[in-house]
Amino acid sequence: MDTVSMHQALITELPLVDALFDQYAGRFGRDQTAYRNHVYRLVNLVALQQPLTDDTLEKLQVAAFFHDAGIWLAGTFNYLQPSARLACHYLHETGRGAWSAEVQDMILDHHKLSACEPGKTPLVEAFRRADWIDLSRGLLRFTVPRPALRAVLCRFPNAGFHRRLLTLFLRQMATEPWRPLPMLRR
Repeated sequence: MDTVSMHQALITELPLVDALFDQYAGRFGRDQTAYRNHVYRLVNLVALQQPLTDDTLEKLQVAAFFHDAGIWLAGTFNYLQPSARLACHYLHETGRGAWSAEVQDMILDHHKLSACEPGKTPLVEAFRRADWIDLSRGLLRFTVPRPALRAVLCRFPNAGFHRRLLTLFLRQMATEPWRPLPMLRR
């Protein structure tokens, strides 16, 4: 089985992710580069935590593309469920329905404040950690070595992603101050 190891090189080509961005290009607008770079950072940050088989990398690409996509594709800051539904729909349409449970877990758990429950696959926890590493801009690193993290952040710059999240958070605060971060999980 082929594996992709971040200990050797960054993953700079994700054909499935790129095809999905092509398919939904008009929906992301000026945020496309920022979100695309976030997706590439996540995939690389997961690869820094565990080796990836070809199937795992493909599954990871689907989860990474759709994990926050509900913001743009469903037009909501309460995006976990819509993002998971979109991913599962895509998986069933493309004959990968067997991956639905794990991809859904990756999406629904990626904003958990604590580690995933026992019984979830290591990929789900690695994905959760990768998103927190990126969201914190490297303040949280878990097991990711600092030089490798720097390489990922340099290759796939922020491009306004965190600024966009801040704008969405402020909009959410203005409309639903009692629920400023509806996507967080314990």
